[in-house]
Amino acid sequence: MTVRAPRRVPLLQVGKSAIAIVAAWLVAGWLVQGPPPIFAAIAALLVVQPSINQSFTRAVERSVGVIVGVVIAALLGLAFGSQPWVALLSAGVALLVAWAARISAGATNQIAISALLVLALGTATPNYALDRVLETLIGAAIGIIVNAALVPPVLVPAAREKVDVLGRELAAALERLADALETPQTAASLEGLLLEARLLRPVRDAAADALRDGADSLALNPRNNRHRADLAQMGALLDRFTPVVTQTVGMTRAVYDGYESSIADEPAVRAIAEQLHRAAHDVRLAFALDAGPEESVDEEPALTRPLQIQTPSPLHWVLVGSLLMDLHRVHETLREADD
Repeated sequence: MTVRAPRRVPLLQVGKSAIAIVAAWLVAGWLVQGPPPIFAAIAALLVVQPSINQSFTRAVERSVGVIVGVVIAALLGLAFGSQPWVALLSAGVALLVAWAARISAGATNQIAISALLVLALGTATPNYALDRVLETLIGAAIGIIVNAALVPPVLVPAAREKVDVLGRELAAALERLADALETPQTAASLEGLLLEARLLRPVRDAAADALRDGADSLALNPRNNRHRADLAQMGALLDRFTPVVTQTVGMTRAVYDGYESSIADEPAVRAIAEQLHRAAHDVRLAFALDAGPEESVDEEPALTRPLQIQTPSPLHWVLVGSLLMDLHRVHETLREADD
């Protein structure tokens, strides 16, 4: 177990949180007379999130939790007074009410915390409870305003990086598979080939997660018009090439299971290897990637028509047939991308 995060929160978000806390404290203290506006400061802190959509969701959870919590605390305080055991009772009742109403986990915790704070920090009177609700609403509103006004985060560039990584890794996996069909392989090299191919799946999942984060960052964001089309294009690209990831892993597994040392001498296998090189080229073309510092991707697709071969030798026909089936599906996907 560790208390350290894998990476730091952006310094900009830390600054926005600090600004929101100070602004909420000053505004709530000016509008709501009484004890220090702790509820407003806490609400502002919790509402400033990586995206405006998350800020709005957290604001709703926080507001609902505080309203329900202070109402429970006020009712129990009026009924039983402000004895210490009443605070504990309020927490239990708050959790039970949240469970019965199927309230989200964030709002459930807030209900219990608010009930405890109202009974622990102040008197459970109607005016006190109403003031705490107003404080929370002020803090939540200020948190949303600060998060939206000060460079609202857009995570579409990060999604583009993840999608580009998928394109590069997919093309590289096709190239490695083609090389394995053209040159003799050892058991260790086949193990490495299969392992690298299987790593395509987590790379694809990382790209999908980044796209979801990018879409979330654009929700309610005034800067979304400049990025929404790009995000939609990346989503379509990911959807189209997800089957190619599966087919590439499947072809690699077929080679791993059915490999023979004489496979490189099979004319059909050499033809398939050439098609895999072409497929890798077209993947880079579809993802608009550079092939590397020494060569560039041509603007024309290379895998222009399905491969037609003569009957393979009996020793390799199962493997050749399996590769041809997956290669045909890859060809269809690349043709759709080109169209």
